[in-house]
Amino acid sequence: MADAAVWTRIRADLEADLAAGRYRPGDRLPSEAALSARFGVNRHTVRRALAALAEAGFVHPRRGAGVFVTAKPTDYKLGPRTRFRQNLLDAGRAPERRILGLETRAADAEEAEALGLAPGAPVHVCDGVNLADGAPIAVFRSVFGADRFPALKAALAETRSITAALARVGVDDYTRRSTRLTAEAADAVCARHLLLPEGAPVLRSVAINVDVDGRPVEYGRSWFAGARVQLVVETG
Repeated sequence: MADAAVWTRIRADLEADLAAGRYRPGDRLPSEAALSARFGVNRHTVRRALAALAEAGFVHPRRGAGVFVTAKPTDYKLGPRTRFRQNLLDAGRAPERRILGLETRAADAEEAEALGLAPGAPVHVCDGVNLADGAPIAVFRSVFGADRFPALKAALAETRSITAALARVGVDDYTRRSTRLTAEAADAVCARHLLLPEGAPVLRSVAINVDVDGRPVEYGRSWFAGARVQLVVETG
């Protein structure tokens, strides 16, 4: 039997197992070695079948832990007060945020315009990954004016929370002024952090948050794993 037919059959059999409830959301699939023995194939063939299941959103790998059945998509609310932690708690998921990098640099043209800054003004940039129940659901980049919030980078490093960090520098409340959503294909960096194949579908969100006086405080971009998140737009 041709290799393509073998791995597609394995994928179909595993998908049938999922549909029958043999493996439930959150369960760890058998190891590659166990699946190789079950289907009488090498690990490369099993790996290809698992990658196809992951691309379709049925499973997701966790580094060093294995491949897990994906739960139903997490409802993620986009509204006047979009908050990562509260969104996941409301959805019954455990929130986790990993900071990948913090730097202060000159704003590019897009960032400066969004934040109402002069071209090249200094900004704090926070890159990270948001997770739900241990599975990555979004890669994000948040940008803030450094002259206005000189202590914000340290607050972000300590709290790993945008809401808490902004509160420390005097912004007790902020709201969403605008959100733009675009479907894209995951680039290599996004795919690596979301544990997706390169080119898998992601949903890009570009947002501006403002303080009570309407001044921009954050310019944020997020790339959501399409099969793991269901965006809910709130208009009230």
